[in-house]
Amino acid sequence: EVQLDESGGGSVQPGGSLTLSCTASGFKFSSYDMAWFRQAPGKEREGVGRSSLSADSTRYADSLKGRFTISRDNAKNTLYLQMNQLKPENTAIYYCAASDHVLLGANWGNQYEYNYWGQGTQVAVSS
Repeated sequence: EVQLDESGGGSVQPGGSLTLSCTASGFKFSSYDMAWFRQAPGKEREGVGRSSLSADSTRYADSLKGRFTISRDNAKNTLYLQMNQLKPENTAIYYCAASDHVLLGANWGNQYEYNYWGQGTQVAVSS
């Protein structure tokens, strides 16, 4: 059974940091492009960042560059998202996703390119 289990969400004040983790099982993690998406209340799901198979290539939503860092540990079947300088507008449910395609272009942010999804973890940024 394929599973993606996110953890690490929570409540944080503006300017704070959080690190999300996504542990995968049931498929060959190292053969899948991985990404983080998020969905804020009343908004569509959007791409946060994407990691290539070996993490030698990453991409981010323009608004998050420099503050968010995506990484992966294939030996642990785990994807990470380090989030710094958090803002209230970063409040959302964060999901990890896996794709059996190599997503080199802008399509990394298309949710329909992904085969598997986690249940999500809530991140709330407020003072």
